[in-house]
Amino acid sequence: MKLHKLAGLGIASVVVLTAVGSTVINTSPAFANHSTADVKGTNKSVVAHGSFVKQEKSTRGMAKIVSINGKRYLEFDRSFRTGSGPDVKVILHRQSNVPLNIRERDYVTLAPIKSFKGTQRYAIPENINLNQFKSVGIWCQQFNATFGYAPLRGV
Repeated sequence: MKLHKLAGLGIASVVVLTAVGSTVINTSPAFANHSTADVKGTNKSVVAHGSFVKQEKSTRGMAKIVSINGKRYLEFDRSFRTGSGPDVKVILHRQSNVPLNIRERDYVTLAPIKSFKGTQRYAIPENINLNQFKSVGIWCQQFNATFGYAPLRGV
């Protein structure tokens, strides 16, 4: 008798779990949004962009400088990859081709690298004149070695 009650509860649980886990399919067509508005309703525009090239270590992906509601950011796309190392920084460099070893007056450091792969964003301080910088670099400060760089082209 007790077994019948347990079996009945088991069937009820399956029915409830199946109903909770059901999927609703929306049959309305989806359209891509091609505006410059961000998902949160902010205005986003691309200021400059470029593809990474190898210098000391294999580096690939895209870099973009974007403006979002008047603030500027450097963004790496999801295909960004570079070699790992100590004391690696993200820099803006004055030349479009960043040499393996750089001089102090030729660059400005934005931040330590957040990740050696994938999407990431770095704030660009307002006091930086982007007209003075022609590329983005991934640079190991400890060994003064440029891992890779992306020459920037305006849009």
